[in-house]
Amino acid sequence: MSEPASAGPAAKQNKGGGFADLKVRILSAIVMIVAAVGTLVAGGVAFTLFWLAAAIAICWEWQNLVGGARVRARFYVGGSAIALACSFAAQLQMEFAIAIVMVAAVLTAMLADRGLRLWSGAGVVYAAVLILAVCALKPPLAPLRFATFLDSTQTTRAIIWLFAVVWGTDVMAYFGGRLIGGPKLWTRVSAGKTWSGTLVGVASGAALGLGVAVVRNDAQVALLPMFFVGLVAAAVAQAGDLLESAVKRRFDVKDSSNLIPGHGGVMDRLDGFITSAALAAAIGAARAWPAVAEGLFQWR
Repeated sequence: MSEPASAGPAAKQNKGGGFADLKVRILSAIVMIVAAVGTLVAGGVAFTLFWLAAAIAICWEWQNLVGGARVRARFYVGGSAIALACSFAAQLQMEFAIAIVMVAAVLTAMLADRGLRLWSGAGVVYAAVLILAVCALKPPLAPLRFATFLDSTQTTRAIIWLFAVVWGTDVMAYFGGRLIGGPKLWTRVSAGKTWSGTLVGVASGAALGLGVAVVRNDAQVALLPMFFVGLVAAAVAQAGDLLESAVKRRFDVKDSSNLIPGHGGVMDRLDGFITSAALAAAIGAARAWPAVAEGLFQWR
């Protein structure tokens, strides 16, 4: 989760630590966890549609955040392209999915005002990365010729691993920062983040991810490489949080939207997940395409 883009009264009240915002965070986390885990259990198209809806919501939030002319038209182009790209990505036809996203990014940029074009196009790519990464890790409509390469247990494990790494990092960074305190990580971008919280969060996320990789896994898991991958993914999740905070500061907004009542926007909740999912999909695809999940877990 992202820290507020600007220091309001609540931020001043929490200066130096405290848990005044814990109730809000818990309620938000419960809603997201129930929805994410519920669709993961349902699996198949329901799971993919949940993440497609999140990606389209992020596209809408980003275009509104950037502002300027033809926001609605830019969203229609970007959102339609993301949905079309998802239909190809779900079948592991990633070359077509990526091409569609890049064309839409260019078209969206052309619709934006001068000076906002790069930002507008980047928003389409940013939102699309979420659904493309999720489809790569757990493809719901993979062609039969890929059936021998895909282990449904491992694809589900890959998503649970991501949940463990990202949520573990987020939660433990929150508690670590408030209980330990100390120097701020990057005050200019995120006023609330501390080095102590970040380090505790990254280590905890990696440890939880390792637990998911090992428990009830028939394949042999190399502990040290898998823990290192978890460390990198957790650090990238924190970097994704900072990236989203920096974008919001650039456009002087506190939350990406109010789609989640009282809790900000979808982008505020999934910033770390987007970057870590992209990393996990890239690692798995580079090592064992199309068995992306196995490529993520199998190290010698």
